[in-house]
Amino acid sequence: MNLKRSLAQAFLLAACFCTAPTPGLAADPEAIKMLINNREQWHAARQSNPGKTIDLNKAKLDDANLEGANLSNVSLVRAELSGANLNRANLQRTNLSMAFIKKADMKEADLSGASLVKANLKESFMKGASLSRANLQGVNLRWSQLEAADLSGANLAGTVLFETNLQHSNLKGANFKGAQFLDTADLNGASVSGNTITASGDKATRSWASMRKARFVSEPETAPPVYLTPPEPVYLSDQPEDDGTSAKNRSGSVKNAPQSREKQQALLIDDVETWNSMRSKNPELPITLKQEKLENARLRGVNLQQASMAGSDFEDANLDEALLNGADFSGSNFQKADMKGAKLQGAKLQKANFDRTFLREADLSNADLTGANLYGAMLAGANLRGADLSGTSLFDADLEGADLSGAILKGANMMDTNLKNAIITPETILPSGKNATADWAIPKGAIFRKP
Repeated sequence: MNLKRSLAQAFLLAACFCTAPTPGLAADPEAIKMLINNREQWHAARQSNPGKTIDLNKAKLDDANLEGANLSNVSLVRAELSGANLNRANLQRTNLSMAFIKKADMKEADLSGASLVKANLKESFMKGASLSRANLQGVNLRWSQLEAADLSGANLAGTVLFETNLQHSNLKGANFKGAQFLDTADLNGASVSGNTITASGDKATRSWASMRKARFVSEPETAPPVYLTPPEPVYLSDQPEDDGTSAKNRSGSVKNAPQSREKQQALLIDDVETWNSMRSKNPELPITLKQEKLENARLRGVNLQQASMAGSDFEDANLDEALLNGADFSGSNFQKADMKGAKLQGAKLQKANFDRTFLREADLSNADLTGANLYGAMLAGANLRGADLSGTSLFDADLEGADLSGAILKGANMMDTNLKNAIITPETILPSGKNATADWAIPKGAIFRKP
């Protein structure tokens, strides 16, 4: 009877989360609770809904015990899995793009065909794991243990392989083009073939393998594998969020602009479209909402230009494409918020917390970020021209393709910062306080551009 009840509960709960990733929603808390606390129910739900994609994007699973869990085909984009036990877990074809999986236990885990693009696997233990044909492009594998792992046909282009243990691993057909620090990785006893692509983009040779104490295996030439390329992940929302109840005034007219803080707050949270209409019709209206609590708020495209919101909390909020130019967010918390394409030109962001915030292609030109925390932040393609980043923490931040022309980085912590194709100019101030040079920029993969 208990088994039947469990199966019935699993079936009902499965209906709540076994769906394709839904724009505007993060991970279902009921699904996470089941995964962590009732593995039997979880697996029953998976079996009753084969082929369904489960949305666990941005799930907080740090230090979770997920040993042997069936997570195949699950969407875990930007999930928190650092310190988790994933030993012998089934992660086949799972989307782990940009996930944090630092110091995780992944012994004998099956990640074949998975997408781990830009994931952080620093110091993870992956002995005997299967990563055959997995897409690991741009992954941080610094100090990771991959002894006896199967990486045949895996895409390791642009990965960070500083002192990575690849002893006795299967690297036949693996693609290391553009990989960083491959020469510091331990390839002792690893299997390499003519289908293996080296960091230079050339095919591996017997002599190349011998120099690294790897074994060269002869095999027929094969075509490059086709990697799992999931659709562009939905970062909380890449679509306007409208449940049919918003935009109370479709004509866009706002007769009376709210003056009080309470009324402004209510309108901001309740209806972004009407808020924006009010702002456009009342550009001189002062917006003072200091220390607001806006965690998980849906504020895509919101107009908060010139607003005074110091000390506010936007953790996990959606601020994609938001207009925040010239606003005062000093001391505010944007931890793990979605801010893709946000406009923050000239904003005051001193000592703000951008821990693992998604700021891809955001405009932070001339912004004041002194003392801000940008740990693990995604800033690929961001505009940081003239931004003041003095004393910031850019540890593990991704600045690939970002424009740092004239940016001030004096005293910044840039350990493990990805500067691939970032634009550096002589006016850029380095952490040392000196002007940038080509000798500093080019070894880091950045582009040194003279006026």
